[in-house]
Amino acid sequence: MYQVFFRLFFRRMDPERAHRLAFGWIRLAARVPGLRALAFAVLAPRYPRLRTRALGLTMPGPFGLAAGFDKNATGIDGLAMLGFDHVEIGTVTGRAQPGNPTPRLFRLVPDRALINRMGFNNDGSAAVAARLAARRPAFRTTLGVNIGKTKAVPEQDAVADYVTSAERLAAHADYLVVNVSSPNTPGLRDLQATSALRPLLTAVREAADRAVPDRRVPLLVKIAPDLADEDVDAVADLALELGLDGIIATNTTIAREGLGLTAAPDLTGQTGGLSGAPLKDRSIEVLRRLYERVGDRITLVGVGGIEDAEDAWRRILAGASLVQGYSAFIYRGPLWMRAVHKGLAARLDASPYATLADAVGADTRKAAV
Repeated sequence: MYQVFFRLFFRRMDPERAHRLAFGWIRLAARVPGLRALAFAVLAPRYPRLRTRALGLTMPGPFGLAAGFDKNATGIDGLAMLGFDHVEIGTVTGRAQPGNPTPRLFRLVPDRALINRMGFNNDGSAAVAARLAARRPAFRTTLGVNIGKTKAVPEQDAVADYVTSAERLAAHADYLVVNVSSPNTPGLRDLQATSALRPLLTAVREAADRAVPDRRVPLLVKIAPDLADEDVDAVADLALELGLDGIIATNTTIAREGLGLTAAPDLTGQTGGLSGAPLKDRSIEVLRRLYERVGDRITLVGVGGIEDAEDAWRRILAGASLVQGYSAFIYRGPLWMRAVHKGLAARLDASPYATLADAVGADTRKAAV
């Protein structure tokens, strides 16, 4: 049903306008108590065997929404209503900014992919913090807050910009993510070099501890699939050195070659980050490499090209305790989360593993023997 609606309606609409419209409907439904409860019952059935413990947090399952969909924390209840086990908002920057000029979001429908060069368009950390402080949740969901650098802030002041956001937002976050991997803010990916990343993560950790002295807010870093293998290893080693809580692998890619793209050249040639199905192979390669390096000492979050339960299950076997999706949500619609949970439960039942935790990294460990 959704696929028919997508082909006849959303596909003919500018992607960013379609996003605003669909997200508006989700938020509206979440404001109506009876409709909200019915939608949750239908779309978010719970499978006790999928219950997940990660980052010191307990979640009903491992499957969450990646950052980018709800940049300003305006629809958390609606997204929880649809069945996401955790919701990551953002990316939020120290200052409000409009992002890059439009058009800046493109669908590659034959490839089940998206290209975006949004540029961290958001209301800024002060406004988002105020919105979160005023929030009265209809559903309890694990909330991640993803922070990035304001475009206008020079690179030498990047640490202070991240610290400002961390100080404002940490109290409202179940976990914090430092995003240094978007390709759409000039110079941002330079912060993935360990010489720049070490002082940044150290400062954000200290800022979160100052802002929330009575609770340790888990801190993660999100990395790009375009890192060379030795740089992936360096980030893993740094995460262990600093006592980081997790790594999210991976963000969007700037690569186009060898990705099996079939969309029109005028779209594949668009600048920005590519997400969706073409990213899955490289994303899982990075995930496996990280797990080989850090094992169970750090929580790994697998994201990039997850379209169905099989993709999510493969990420868990590769080493991910949590998985996230975004692009497939656009193409699969509101029943997607229900299908992923049902499929994960079936795969766990058919596996030799008693729990999801037992399955985490099993394939990577076997390959290493």
